[in-house]
Amino acid sequence: MPNTYAVTGVASGIGAEIARMLKSNGDTVIGFDLRETAENVDEFIMLDLNDPASITRAANAVSTPLDGLCNNAGLPPREGLEAAILQVNFLGQRQFTQAMLPHLRKGGSIVNMASRAGAAWRDNIDQNKRLASLTDAAGLDEFIAEEGMDATRCYNLSKEAMILWTLAMTEDLIGMDLRANSISPGAVATGILDDFARAFGEKMVKNLERAGRPGTPQEIAEIAVFLLSEKSGWLKGIDIPVDGGMGGFNMADALGLEAMKGRSETSQ
Repeated sequence: MPNTYAVTGVASGIGAEIARMLKSNGDTVIGFDLRETAENVDEFIMLDLNDPASITRAANAVSTPLDGLCNNAGLPPREGLEAAILQVNFLGQRQFTQAMLPHLRKGGSIVNMASRAGAAWRDNIDQNKRLASLTDAAGLDEFIAEEGMDATRCYNLSKEAMILWTLAMTEDLIGMDLRANSISPGAVATGILDDFARAFGEKMVKNLERAGRPGTPQEIAEIAVFLLSEKSGWLKGIDIPVDGGMGGFNMADALGLEAMKGRSETSQ
């Protein structure tokens, strides 16, 4: 039986590919974005995650029960967008999801697009809690100044917050017969890849060299579509890195795991 899904950031990149895959499965897609599109969506609703009023209007415009919500929209680490990054990538997503909960059917799935850039959340719990205590964008400029953050740190923090928020709401959602998981892509070949290259510099270059290539929107979308589906019903409150091995070899380096390979010089 076809399902109905809401997907944000549907006009381009990973969001467009998620919508295409869902449509190819015979599902109904309600797409949300700043830029209007009719491609791979059955209904389009304008959404500006940087505008709380737009978030409320968009959620109120939904008239169809949903089987899932994919929070895919987001801004890259671009200088001058610091407050917008935190608002769009986290605070706005949180407000939108809360407003969309009444539209989700029992058994519904929420997929949050985090990032490999959020992997250091364990080291930044307190800063994430300070961000999460903000109820709207009004205090963001002061928060950013007090924390001394640039655009890259704002981006990383926003994705750390997406992972932690997913964890935090797991039990409450289970009580509603809903679930949420997050995805943490590594570098992906989309139109904003250059923003990440500028923000992360040589570290990203080296990771791409070791991984062999960036990921594709299709490879990320496949995981999102799986998490939206009933097939992943026992996955609740987890973050799935989809990064071509970047997390694996970086962790192995940090832990000094060379000896674990079990290879001697004569066997190489």
